[in-house]
Amino acid sequence: MPNIKLPDGKKLSFDKEITGIQVAEKISKSLLKQALVMSVDGKLKDLNYLIIKDCSVKIFTSKDNEGLETIRHDTAHILAMAVQELFPSTQVTIGPVIENGFYYDFARKEPFTQEDLEKIEKKMLNIVERDEPTHREVWDRDKAINHFNKSGETYKAEIIQSISKGEEVSIYFHGKWHDLCRGPHLLSTGKIGKYFKLTKVSGAYWRGDSNNEMLQRIYGTSWSTQKDLDEYIKRIEQAERRDHRKLGKEMNLFHFREESPGSVFWHEKGWNLFQKLISYMRSKQDEAGYKEINTPEILDRSLWEKSGHWEKFGEHMYTSTTPDKKIFAIKPMNCPGCLEVFNQGLKSYRDLPLKMSEFGKVHRFEPSGALHGLLRVRAFTQDDAHIFCTEDQITNECLSVTNLILEIYKDLGFTNVLLQFSDRPQKRVGDDKIWDKAETALLKAIKQTKLKYEINKGEGAFYGPKIDFVLRDSIGRDWQCGTLQVDLNLPARLGATFVDKDGSKKIPVMLHRALFGSLERFIGILIEHYSGKLPFWISPLQAMVIPVSNEFDAYAKKVYDKIKKTGIKCEVDLKNHNLNYKIREHSLSKIPLLLIFGKKEVDSNTVTIRRLDSNKQENMELDTFLKKFSALSKIPSK
Repeated sequence: MPNIKLPDGKKLSFDKEITGIQVAEKISKSLLKQALVMSVDGKLKDLNYLIIKDCSVKIFTSKDNEGLETIRHDTAHILAMAVQELFPSTQVTIGPVIENGFYYDFARKEPFTQEDLEKIEKKMLNIVERDEPTHREVWDRDKAINHFNKSGETYKAEIIQSISKGEEVSIYFHGKWHDLCRGPHLLSTGKIGKYFKLTKVSGAYWRGDSNNEMLQRIYGTSWSTQKDLDEYIKRIEQAERRDHRKLGKEMNLFHFREESPGSVFWHEKGWNLFQKLISYMRSKQDEAGYKEINTPEILDRSLWEKSGHWEKFGEHMYTSTTPDKKIFAIKPMNCPGCLEVFNQGLKSYRDLPLKMSEFGKVHRFEPSGALHGLLRVRAFTQDDAHIFCTEDQITNECLSVTNLILEIYKDLGFTNVLLQFSDRPQKRVGDDKIWDKAETALLKAIKQTKLKYEINKGEGAFYGPKIDFVLRDSIGRDWQCGTLQVDLNLPARLGATFVDKDGSKKIPVMLHRALFGSLERFIGILIEHYSGKLPFWISPLQAMVIPVSNEFDAYAKKVYDKIKKTGIKCEVDLKNHNLNYKIREHSLSKIPLLLIFGKKEVDSNTVTIRRLDSNKQENMELDTFLKKFSALSKIPSK
């Protein structure tokens, strides 16, 4: 009969087969009330799953990620159930859990309206109140296909047909309504709670393929308490106000066109911001001993095959066949090109660590439905670097990179950073001994930082383990930006060697490193983090000179020339508009300083300063202003 090992090491013995409900009850009555789902030897299961042998069990509540994700999974099912009760001819397709919520895709001729969402939400609350019991059945594959076809659920039948014949076909019932699903799920619909909200409707192609039918996707969010739901809705409202696409238009930074989807058309101010970030990064990398290189954007297919990228990323690469029948690809990443630079000339152990940086433009095909302003593009610039070192140097170099990343994030206003360690994925290159070395060295470096970190099992790159750096922004959203990857495979594949102390040739370790990741994406994050009110030193336009009337235009031009010579990025507004109009216009553009000049300022050689988001004005001597703000306009340094 089963002996149950708990997370704290305690053991429970039972004289017959049991369920998770009985395990929870044995631990405590309070846990039984809060229990939502469990893991059995690390695999998530329903609480009514029958345990027949010795195993390790952990019970999860709504305070655990596993419990909250199960609530969201059940809420997605209840959404589909509510839709079919209200609109019986609608077909359901798939409904996964996503970050902070869930969605479900529906096949329906009529578009869902905002009024429909309100009706659906009301019906969902009704289903929760009905507290319909949930149970799981395993069906014969052919039976399941026939059942869903006869029910008019052709999409479900198609999904089941794609399931291999040896795999279980799992069906979950909530009352009489049922859905194809692996689970796990809660014991009843009442366990979900009432803390959910449907947020929007959008289009989505069946199975993400633009050649397939367009479906309707309803998004929602679900939480364990009303407080958590309210806070999330508040964050969403803030995020909508901070949307970088809206602010980018107001600030005249960039735009997009259908003629080049997923590529940015940078305006003067936006390009200035882009170049400021590069200049800042250059200065930091120069201090840290990096050597900047540049490699071709188009490379022969054979190089991508040698590196392993063709097999892994081939479907996301832009390719071209030339008249002489050669196949070339626009690079989706910079590492093979960097290795080609390393391979020029003989390298010695004395040259290591060798740090090569590159602001390389890369291109990756992303489905059109996945594109999202600067945050998801097809053409972007990586602040890449590749560090070639010995195995003994791995830990120190990883620590050096980590410290550089954290210093840069701090300069840019991100102080809440989480590290995520990802080890070997199932699909990878290289043998396990090499992976053991890489993972051990990288984990050692993480521990020496004494920073908080998480472990993402199986999420490493196909050539090596990695650390991802996750930033938390001003409204509590997490963004994965920087990355550091230990690669003991790619250098060997592309023939990289160095001469060691004993005269023998050795293969170097290659550390892949990006700090911003994609500059385009990082700029989008920056804009939303600061709601467009960027720090003065990085603002693309730092000051606007505004004469109160045309009478003072000549003086304003002289002041503008003086300011420009100090390095402060400024412009002068001589348009024939009244002062209040100009103030509103330039405030909307998020210009940090408006410098106003009239008779008083001309006579006293001063400037009246109006700061962004302030109705107060301060008067300052012009020379004092120039000295103070020219210093503030410089990029941060140690």
